[in-house]
Amino acid sequence: MPKKTAKPAKPVTKLNLIKNDPWLEPFAEAINGRHEDAIRKEKELVKGSRTLNEFANAHQYFGLHRNDDGTWVFREWAPNATGISLIGDFNGWKEGVHYALNRVEGSDGVWEITLPANALKHGDYYKMLVHWKGGDGERIPAYATRVVQDPETYLFSAQVWDAEPYQWSVEKFKPDTRPLLIYECHIGMAQQREGVGTYTEFRENVLPRIAADGYNAIQIMAIQEHPYYGSFGYHVSNFFAPSSRFGTPEELKQLIDAAHELGIAVIMDIVHSHAVKNESEGLGRLDGSYDLYFYGDGRREHPAWDSLCFDYGKNEVLHFLLSNCKYWLEEFHFDGFRFDGVTSMLYFNHGLGQAFGSYDDYYNGNQDTNAITYLTLANKLIHRINPSAITIAEEMSGMPGLAIPVKDGGIGFDYRMAMGIPDYWIKMLKEKKDEDWHPTSIFWELTNRRADEKTISYVESHDQALVGDKTVIFRLIDEKMYWHMMVDDNDFTVDRGMAMHKMIRLVTASTINGGYLNFMGNEFGHPEWIDFPREGNGWSYKYARRQWDLVDREDLKYKFLNNFDNAMIELISGVYNFQALPVEKLWEKDDDQILAFKRGDLVFVFNFNPSKSFTDYGVLTPPGEYTVVLSTDSPDFGGYGNIDESVHHLTIPDPLYQPHGVAWLRLYLPARSAQVLRLKRTRGRARKS
Repeated sequence: MPKKTAKPAKPVTKLNLIKNDPWLEPFAEAINGRHEDAIRKEKELVKGSRTLNEFANAHQYFGLHRNDDGTWVFREWAPNATGISLIGDFNGWKEGVHYALNRVEGSDGVWEITLPANALKHGDYYKMLVHWKGGDGERIPAYATRVVQDPETYLFSAQVWDAEPYQWSVEKFKPDTRPLLIYECHIGMAQQREGVGTYTEFRENVLPRIAADGYNAIQIMAIQEHPYYGSFGYHVSNFFAPSSRFGTPEELKQLIDAAHELGIAVIMDIVHSHAVKNESEGLGRLDGSYDLYFYGDGRREHPAWDSLCFDYGKNEVLHFLLSNCKYWLEEFHFDGFRFDGVTSMLYFNHGLGQAFGSYDDYYNGNQDTNAITYLTLANKLIHRINPSAITIAEEMSGMPGLAIPVKDGGIGFDYRMAMGIPDYWIKMLKEKKDEDWHPTSIFWELTNRRADEKTISYVESHDQALVGDKTVIFRLIDEKMYWHMMVDDNDFTVDRGMAMHKMIRLVTASTINGGYLNFMGNEFGHPEWIDFPREGNGWSYKYARRQWDLVDREDLKYKFLNNFDNAMIELISGVYNFQALPVEKLWEKDDDQILAFKRGDLVFVFNFNPSKSFTDYGVLTPPGEYTVVLSTDSPDFGGYGNIDESVHHLTIPDPLYQPHGVAWLRLYLPARSAQVLRLKRTRGRARKS
């Protein structure tokens, strides 16, 4: 018989991530491996289900639900428990046989109880009393959708929530992300008064401001319930419960609905990178064990955040977290997520104390493949539920492929935060004299990114405003803000600070390749830092609020910064797909401190020189007629009005550069100013005026 020959090996298809970056070739095995890991895990998870979407329904099974016949059913996953009872208002907070759960036969630790319709009512408070070998404790259910703090005892309890279904005004909303302009906000500190703001106050008072400012998305922090207000919402205890300190679930839905009516997308700051250590409020030792949702070994506690780390290798944990993503999208109509702490998830050492200087640092065995698999599946799920959804990674290591589609070998985020940019601006403000600000450095920092990954650029987020740090305006002006922000008060420090505040924002926003982010109040130079009530400040709310009256007052200069931000956002949003236009450098000269670049028909010219103005300064641009469409030196923005915005500038041909399709655009460039000019498309050749 003829000898059988082995079938030739099926050729491995090269992923686009590697095709587009040949420098990743040496790491193809690792990149292909993590891609295959996600494919294998998805197949494993959807056994018995048809899709990942159907798999991510844990929230519809676990927790407390009304049956069609009016009865109640409650389920919890607690394999280490020896007994579970519901306690609450309905039974005097005492155990009883009528509220004892039964372990479901054949399950891996699922407990269940069915109760008559009159056993519970809307508004009842309840908890689980969980027994395990050697102990017991009161616990809040993992899938509780409403958790409330007692104002007297400060203890948290789950609450039966049986409200009428919310009737949405906008059933389906498609975000406008061309470009994505994000207003980062915190519900509790968005109010003027010293106290905790509400969903309703935000909807009525702040949303109209954001719409007027021209932003097309809000990114809301601290939505998931957290026991300590001062954690800024990053120590989550109850992942399916919107924070009750801001109001009811229906009031949050009203806020999101109203935002959609205004054309504003709503992005949730979701925390899946860690969880609060609290046992009575959160998931820590829910059934008495240490490794139910978290690692049970030395990886259990985060070394820097005083929190617990999820075990992404457990299918039950993936079930919990993926269902959490689906829940917020479908129940509350969020338009996507900004995933917090992604760097901490990607690496076994959480990225702490590690420099990421070469590709070797991303593929050296320090990568947590389980976490990478979870993030990949989360992005696949989110975009299957809502193809228009927005996902953003808060990640500082720069791992390649983070914001690349999964099919191309990436992890699937739409955007990554350009976290190096705010660090750069702080470094410049702290360490460089004004005369040492070099345009070559600024332009490189703002445009140094992977060509195939979209980023969110920003000058400062909430991180730069926290107590112990300073906002950009406070670094520039400091205590002079308290005494010299009156319109008729001429102070050099304030004038310098306002001029640089505008220029820093304009050069950052005008070089985006994905989106731009601003933290609430910073658009008008909100003074001071953010400090939540804590023991160290006497539990004061003085710095955990926004002083909107500052920008509303006609006698203060804050209005000028706000006017400029409005004009800048209007200019950028008025150019279709602005973020996708090439950023073409036209001129940079460090000794003059001049930078010029173009995007489409717009030319951006910056003079960072603190003392020298230039007359008839030449910049090589496409030939034609240019008009000024934005000037940081305009009196409307607190400037001196030294740029005549009514002048039409005609380029001057130069035989030396004519073959290259450029001509001289000569401008007056006042010190510490920037201007944006638009090319007027006309037939014929431009001539000198």
